[in-house]
Amino acid sequence: MMKDLLAKISGLRVLVIGDVMLDHYVIGDTIRISPEAPVPVVVVENDKYTLGAAANVALNVAQLGCHVEIVGKIGMDSIGELTKSLFRENKIHFDPKFESATTDTITKSRVVVRGQQLCRIDRENRKLHYEIADDNLVDEICEKIKGVDAVILSDYAKGTISNRNVSKFIHRANSEGVFIAMDPKPTNGLNFSDVSLITPNKAESAQLAGLEIEPHEEPPLEKICDIIYNKYSPKNLVITLGTEGMLIRSPDKQILRIPTYAREVFDVSGAGDTSIACLTVALAAGIPLIRAAKFANIAAGIVVAKHGTAAISTNDLLSSENGQFLSV
Repeated sequence: MMKDLLAKISGLRVLVIGDVMLDHYVIGDTIRISPEAPVPVVVVENDKYTLGAAANVALNVAQLGCHVEIVGKIGMDSIGELTKSLFRENKIHFDPKFESATTDTITKSRVVVRGQQLCRIDRENRKLHYEIADDNLVDEICEKIKGVDAVILSDYAKGTISNRNVSKFIHRANSEGVFIAMDPKPTNGLNFSDVSLITPNKAESAQLAGLEIEPHEEPPLEKICDIIYNKYSPKNLVITLGTEGMLIRSPDKQILRIPTYAREVFDVSGAGDTSIACLTVALAAGIPLIRAAKFANIAAGIVVAKHGTAAISTNDLLSSENGQFLSV
């Protein structure tokens, strides 16, 4: 049952390493066109700020009752201060060594009118501003890995995780017997292997396999699984399929599809973050892969029914009618 599974993962120590972002929603309405240009005039009703990218992964882990620390660079700016306040509010530990006076905190501002996104405004620096390249900092992160039950590498291709540090993180986790999961962004071109779990979405899985898929063409998922296993040697592979659920490929080459549990899909933002958070903590707690995937799929189904970037909560999960799928 869901209650038993949540009890097993509660208290796990998790380190999330990746690209920290703040999601900003400018929510308002429009009733006229600007006289200055043929664009709508938006009257702002309120602003909403939520943790995004790797920070949202950490938020999901914290909401599941785990102890979590986030590693990623933010700026010494007003957005950075707001990000840190959200970390404190949600009991996410952040080491101030990863603040930088020469870096802007990555922000994604979305203008939303009547439930529809009108545009998005991004604030960010070049990748080198966010890369953790200093050997002393990399060594400190490796020491942090020694003290946790699981590590999540949340790659959004903004620079935090690079070829200069990714192999060191993976090697330390494996040498310490720490579960390490990766949500890779193929455009980042990382050279990695031997992680405990990879969780690409459908498009990313084809890119990782080096296959070019035409728009609206159904990718050959079994072939993709074989290529990813041969190329990256993950212990477990879970491909998230959005409204189609998940595809699981286990070490014994079993392939299983799990349909989505979502009743309605309003916004898929953050669903991948929820999936890797739930999969990681469940597998790190010794939950079998199929049950862990069902758990993550239920959680993702809840999140996509919410507007904007959202995290799962234990109350959401306990009230889910799908708990019967999770006997442990």
